[in-house]
This record gives sequence, C-alpha cells and structure tokens, in this order.
Amino acid sequence: MYLVADGVAIVETVDFFPPIVDDAYAAGAIAAANAMSDVYAMGGEVLFALNIVAWPDDLSFDPLERLIAGAVDKAAEAGAVIAGGHTVIDSEPKFGLAVTGRVDPRHMLMKGPLAIGDALWLTKPIGTGLLTTAHKLGKCSPEDLASVVASMVALNRGAARAAAAAGVHAATDVTGFGLVGHANEMAVASGLGMRIDSTAVPWLPGARAHAEHGISFGGLERNAAYYVGEGHVRFGADVDEPTQRLLLDPQTSGGLLVAVPAAHAEAWDRARETNSVEAWRIGEAIPGHGVTVA
Repeated sequence: MYLVADGVAIVETVDFFPPIVDDAYAAGAIAAANAMSDVYAMGGEVLFALNIVAWPDDLSFDPLERLIAGAVDKAAEAGAVIAGGHTVIDSEPKFGLAVTGRVDPRHMLMKGPLAIGDALWLTKPIGTGLLTTAHKLGKCSPEDLASVVASMVALNRGAARAAAAAGVHAATDVTGFGLVGHANEMAVASGLGMRIDSTAVPWLPGARAHAEHGISFGGLERNAAYYVGEGHVRFGADVDEPTQRLLLDPQTSGGLLVAVPAAHAEAWDRARETNSVEAWRIGEAIPGHGVTVA
C-alpha cells in the first residue's frame, strides 16, 4: 500500500500460477479473481491490471486467447480494465495479474488487531484445493467441478463493500495457507487466539468426500507440517482427519475471513444483505495464541 494523498492509497499486488482447470476461459477468470482478491481483502476497489503470461512456444495460442478473454471479462465485472502485460516463453503455461487498486486508508481492512469476542465470518465455502486436485486426477464429477469453478470465479467485491459499510476493521482473504493458516495470521497480528467451530465451516460439494478418500498434495502437506507440526493450530480430539485436511486445504480465490465486533454485528448483517453476500459465522477471537479448532 502506498499513500498518494489524504484519503487515497494505492494497493499493488501480484499473483500467477499454472491453470488449475482444463477450460481456458474459466482458468483465466479464476486467475483474475484470485489476483484481485488481495485488493478486496484490504477493503479497496480494483483500478486496472497487467497480464503476466508464461507460454510454451510449441503450444497453440488459441487457449491463451481464451485464457486472456476470461481474465478481461472478470476484470470488467470488477469495474476494472486490463491495460497490457508481458509474455515469456516457458515449458509450462502460467497466467496471472499484477493488480493496482485504491483504498481509503481511514477505512482499510487489515489482518488485525482483533479484540476478544470479535466474531469470525467466512464468505465462501472451503475445499478448492482438494477438488481441483481431484479434477487433475480425473476423479471430480462435472457437477462438483462446476461448483468449485463458480466459487473461484466469484469476486470478493461485495464482501469487501459489506465489511467497509459495516465499519469492520479486520479481514483477510483465504488462499494458500488454508482457513486455519489465515486465521492464525489474524491471531498473530492481534496477539490473541482464535477458536473455530469446525461444524460451522461450510464445504464445497464433494470436498468432504475427497478429503475422506485421502487425496493429498504438496500445499496441503506443507500447511499441516507448519501449522500443526509447529503448534500454531491445535485440533480437538473430536475433529477427525478429513475435517483437519479441509481446514488446512490451500484455497485458490477463497473468500474473505472477516472479524466483526459485537457493536458492528447488526450493521454487518444489513451490509451483507445489501451487497448479496452469503457468510457463515465460524468462530471468535479468544485469549491466548494460535488457533484452536473444536
């Protein structure tokens, strides 16, 4: 974030990765929504973006055109434009955006601090990592794939606007560190602990089944090794292994994790309704440190 004038700060962020679904248009829209999410996680609005493309020189440009078209349309939905970009030759396709947004620093969302008793709300279901890995393995049904794509391409714009309208001060987006990893970031930023009710966390259709079948991949294993292995996240005895895997699952274009003080609860409910934002209350800030999951 860079302050340029009273009440105006520029937010700059970048994200790119290999396509995670076969449909090129959907992959471009997912990459764009994911890259723009960091601006929304700070309560801002997207202004414009630049494409970042790595493309094999022996691969047709037809899917690249569809990839970029998906990103252009998603940026337009955000009220933004893609103003250009840069392409390099690489052995594996990769795509993303460098995004420029703006935010009023007086109403900016940060990861903390939270106060004891602040309610923790989640604005998208969990399970994108497990489902897209299942898709790569040919084990994801068309219906479940359609659900996870719809979740990943959904912008966090409405959630950010609702948080700002409600006067909420703390939020983050849920991405590669998984739900409990990003909750831990908020706990660390606040010098407090987080308690999460695993039974209140929403799952994407099919995600629970794949967690039960034991699908695993590097990002999930790294999250488990760090957050659980290093003691930052503690699971209760009643939290089974599939649920733990879901809570550690790295998300692509996940929702916002919003901390709502009791004094702002009614305003948050009204703002969510005004902005058509679905959300689930999944926990609260408590004394202590780290994340406790029951």
